Amino acid sequence: MSGDPTLERIAQGEGLALCAAGNWTARFAPALERIVSDAEKLRGTRPHIFIDVSQVSSLDTFGAWLIERLRRSLSDAATEAMIAGLSANYSSLVDEVRRVGTAPKVDSEPLSITVMLEQIGRTVVGIGGTIVSLVDMLGAVIAATGKVLIHPRSFRLTSTVHHLEQVCWRAVPIVVLITFLIGCIISQQGIFHFRQFGADIFVVDMLGVLVLREIGVLLVAIMVAGRSGSAYTAELGSMKMREEIDALRTMGFDPIEVLILPRMLALVLALPILAFLGAMAALYGGGLVAWLYGGVDPEAFLLRLRDAISIDHFIVGLVKAPVMAAVIGIVACVEGFAVQGSAESLGQHTTASVVKGIFFVIVMDGVFAIFFASIGM
Repeated sequence: MSGDPTLERIAQGEGLALCAAGNWTARFAPALERIVSDAEKLRGTRPHIFIDVSQVSSLDTFGAWLIERLRRSLSDAATEAMIAGLSANYSSLVDEVRRVGTAPKVDSEPLSITVMLEQIGRTVVGIGGTIVSLVDMLGAVIAATGKVLIHPRSFRLTSTVHHLEQVCWRAVPIVVLITFLIGCIISQQGIFHFRQFGADIFVVDMLGVLVLREIGVLLVAIMVAGRSGSAYTAELGSMKMREEIDALRTMGFDPIEVLILPRMLALVLALPILAFLGAMAALYGGGLVAWLYGGVDPEAFLLRLRDAISIDHFIVGLVKAPVMAAVIGIVACVEGFAVQGSAESLGQHTTASVVKGIFFVIVMDGVFAIFFASIGM
């Protein structure tokens, strides 16, 4: 039989036969959807239901899926639905469709002390694996640096300059703008609260110490982690997906020396420069608001700033910058090398790179704060 698809119902004692005929293909999709939807209403009416497809003249994946959907809809605890009359040409197609979506349902375990301890253990193992990966990457970068120092001709200056332009020069506008605004906000809030005690001028002390020691370098490092760290992870992850890193190893090149060392060096050079420019922009913004909002003359602002800060505050901020840059670079490169062969993996590791980079930057800032406090700086 050929032509439009049909599904005839034939009663057989306590059972029911559904005889399919005609073309069960995507060409007749609207008609097939109506036929199957009407047949699905027979669920639970008979203990045995047979779907006879021996008279089907043409069957494609769409039709096979509808037949399998009908079988699943009619099957329950009280009804057994079976497909009969499959020809050799169509049996493999129906079997393949039958395997779709038949994964066993995993029952969620009830929350218990054992499950909680297992989750904590897995989390600790994951943290340990992350730390091991970071230490391994740090060792590889140090080893590659030693090789370059021994053989200076292997150093890739062009690549380093390119990444320095991307990380430093192109980041200057956004870094200066954000730090300028933060300086304005700190100054405005400080004047607003100090004015209650008649101590407007002390906002200069707060602004100078905060910007040079903490806020300046920390804010710039966070912006670099979000901007350049994510870019490093995406670039390396894309190369990993396209097997370019494996191709480098096949050609006898060290990926650490070729890909990571120039990026790390560019980041270590760029962050102190950006931190300095950011600190100057924040001080300028704070001084501008102190003048326009607080009535503090620029000359008085500069005189008070000179008395409030010392070279130690400037050194503390700049010493933090290269270390934070190294941490951001190592985290970004580790996450980039961990990307698997899918776009989903690339997105996950890029997000993890930013989150972990910011986390370790804040941790390092706390470590530096304790260290400099212990030595009196």
